[in-house]
Amino acid sequence: MSQDETQKLEKQVQSKDFKLKSLLEITNSINANDSIEQLLRIYAFVLKEQLGFEKFVLFVKQDEWNYLLKSGIKNKPKEINIDKDLLRFKDITVIESSASHILNEFDVVIPVYHKDQPLSFLLLKGIEKQDLLAPDHSLNNLNFIQTLTNIIVVAIENKRMAKLNLKQERIRKELEVASEMQKMLFPQELPSDKRIDLAATYKARHDVGGDYYDFIPINADEFIVCIADVSGKGISAAMLMANFQATVRTLLSFMDLDLELLLQELNTRVMKSAKGEKFITFFIAHYNSKNRILTYVNAGHNYPILTNGKEAILLSQGSIGLGMMDELPFIEPDEVTVPNNATLVLYTDGVVELRNKEGKYFEIDRLIRLIHQFYPLKMEDLNNIIFSKLDEWRKTEMLVDDTAIFSCRIF
Repeated sequence: MSQDETQKLEKQVQSKDFKLKSLLEITNSINANDSIEQLLRIYAFVLKEQLGFEKFVLFVKQDEWNYLLKSGIKNKPKEINIDKDLLRFKDITVIESSASHILNEFDVVIPVYHKDQPLSFLLLKGIEKQDLLAPDHSLNNLNFIQTLTNIIVVAIENKRMAKLNLKQERIRKELEVASEMQKMLFPQELPSDKRIDLAATYKARHDVGGDYYDFIPINADEFIVCIADVSGKGISAAMLMANFQATVRTLLSFMDLDLELLLQELNTRVMKSAKGEKFITFFIAHYNSKNRILTYVNAGHNYPILTNGKEAILLSQGSIGLGMMDELPFIEPDEVTVPNNATLVLYTDGVVELRNKEGKYFEIDRLIRLIHQFYPLKMEDLNNIIFSKLDEWRKTEMLVDDTAIFSCRIF
């Protein structure tokens, strides 16, 4: 074997040894679950220090095309249009002088595809210097770089998907906790006897919502009913409402049923918790069966309906929503005398603001006619009918909001 053949063989052995070591280093880094940044550092070292490329940029398709790595380029390579400049390359291609002036800065483009889907494009400058380990055929190294790029890009995508899956799993668990927490907001049992009949139905638009209703017995002759709706949805709304419900019950335990003072304090608490980013509409009523007086305050909530089956009264007096202003500008409690065998229906805006295909709202007048049409019924049956009519109204349209109905029959 001649000296030239021996040197050539040694170069080939060195080249294979270099490639194996590079692949091993990348593989070990992947198996060690190193960060994306560490993977890219190893990849850049191979390109720049071991193969001698003076300039390169790596574009990767994730949710959209972005460059993950660049070297020898002062500015961000934003001028390169992936769709226009790179998608036409299916194989390793030496860039011709007739190419766009942007690509003329580079010598070669190395695409990576999975089936027919492009995953990445690597642009390289310095191809004349990279044949130190394979002087016989420069494409040997380019094919190796394509393989190495493929491994890196797939590893990065796997990491991204794993991180996304972990995030989704974390969100799912948070939603489960929030959903269970929200169930705890609602009273587990509602009385139905010769004096009162209460029933509630709730449908959340998403896994968790921002509606809340409650029944709080005071003594044998008095009780509190309330309903609330927080602006916004999701976990933050559920957390705010959970805090609100606990605050309502705590304050009622030592405020001696002073609804005006209660609202002032609730407004302060909501402002402190929500920092002006959310507000809560709230209706609360205190009923005394001895004198049949219902004292209530409506803080910006949908007007509850009190009816004897023929005429309906809308309970509208009160204040603005809680958390809208540092101090409530006015609070106007009101009293009504409850007729015998009356029905009080509390609800959230998911009822009256439900739209059909024509864009028409369900509205309060339609709700009142529905209550009168099926008057008197057990409250559970009434709620079921209302929700059935809501489904008929929206048909295939999605719920626009959380929907709660809390119905009270006072005999």
